[in-house]
Amino acid sequence: MLSRNRSLMLLSSMLITTALLFFSTCGSAQQADPDSVKTPATSGRATASKPKSAGPSGVRAAKFKVPDNLSPHPAPEQPIPYSHKQHLAFGLQCKDCHTNPEPGKLMTFPETAKCMQCHVTIAKEKPAIQKLATFSASKKEIPWVRVYKVLPGVSWDHRAHLTAGVKCEACHGDVAQLSAMSEVTSVVTMYSCLTCHEMNHAKTACETCHQR
Repeated sequence: MLSRNRSLMLLSSMLITTALLFFSTCGSAQQADPDSVKTPATSGRATASKPKSAGPSGVRAAKFKVPDNLSPHPAPEQPIPYSHKQHLAFGLQCKDCHTNPEPGKLMTFPETAKCMQCHVTIAKEKPAIQKLATFSASKKEIPWVRVYKVLPGVSWDHRAHLTAGVKCEACHGDVAQLSAMSEVTSVVTMYSCLTCHEMNHAKTACETCHQR
């Protein structure tokens, strides 16, 4: 009888120890996951993940980055040499030079007056800047060569993609590292467009991009 009581006491002690370890582990797991919140339920308590922030503008960023071109695409010769790498290192952003006026199809090149705000004093002795000053004085636009060209038969505009939260670097690559702008990504290919639309649950019907 005494042996039986000792066995029962030992078994009870083991069960209590196991229960304490279980609840201790559960508590640690809940503390390690700050993104889970408890919500009341009819038959107990359930956990739900907090929704991810969509950013200050309320627009969720697109989930796709256009892959690089498999073959090299040399940078076209421009009327004035321009380095994005050098200028972005000073803290400039895409929107500082490239605007998206109505109807929103294209991003524009900066006016020469915009460039001369800095170069009226900076590097003004360099031939390239002197050429820039000549364009500015004559009120003529610099005939920049567009690097990315939409293929014939494709209807496309920047505005819709900017509104959807697509970042410039998602389509044009790491421009901040380019001394000369070149077509480093495959953004103008049908594969890249369809893949991005599918991943972001956008329309993929033919008439979305190819209007009759």
